[in-house]
Amino acid sequence: MKKVNLFLVLVLFVDAFVSAQTVKPEYQKCIKSFIDAIKSDKKEVIAELVAYPLKREYPIPDIIDKSDFIKRYDEIFDTALKNEITKSDPAKDWSDMGWRGIMLNQGNVWMDFDGRLTSVNYQSQAEIDLKKKLIAAQKKELDSSIAFFLKPICVLETEKFRIRIDNLGNENYRYVSWPIEKAMSEKPDLIIYRGNFVVEGSGGNHQYEFKKENYTYECAFIVAGEKNAPPAKLTIYQNGKVILSQNAKIIAK
Repeated sequence: MKKVNLFLVLVLFVDAFVSAQTVKPEYQKCIKSFIDAIKSDKKEVIAELVAYPLKREYPIPDIIDKSDFIKRYDEIFDTALKNEITKSDPAKDWSDMGWRGIMLNQGNVWMDFDGRLTSVNYQSQAEIDLKKKLIAAQKKELDSSIAFFLKPICVLETEKFRIRIDNLGNENYRYVSWPIEKAMSEKPDLIIYRGNFVVEGSGGNHQYEFKKENYTYECAFIVAGEKNAPPAKLTIYQNGKVILSQNAKIIAK
């Protein structure tokens, strides 16, 4: 496993664009159909093209089904994003990114090769405002000792622990844990600052690592794993030796 650094991010960014190819004519037809639907705001038609759930940035809830998409359509597709889509040329502005799918411009919109909408990385002002509101609400529900952070990352639950990870700003990650029977409004048993974000390969697996004295707390997220692999896992090391390993449920992310 390797820690993320600026050089690695730059290499991955350059690699993505070097490997980009012109979209084949048969895929361009799917893109054009999507563009035409956006032009006419055909919410029901577009809703049929989405691969659910459509992820949104936490703590904004994911879009879970067609009715949810139609209800929140205007929240996602504002004037700026619709202009980017409707003014795009399927042959020039969309790129074949191999197994990743088809990308619009710098990646605000992604589709698969079946013409399904798989990702919208753009965030409208409505979603930005909603995110601020939801973060403020979370802070009010937490114990005062941890009611400060820039961005929430996740909440996990294992057999014994409830774990919360937050970004305090400048990629300074904080680990907070309680016994599973305690609520996050109660004083936590453990707080660790200055954690690291770590990635493994290109399959999506990643983890957060936190060190306190001779202990290391590792929260791993398993995106590409073996069959029946848990979605997440907590591993605690003492002097490099595993002293606890528990599967984890992702309660929020």
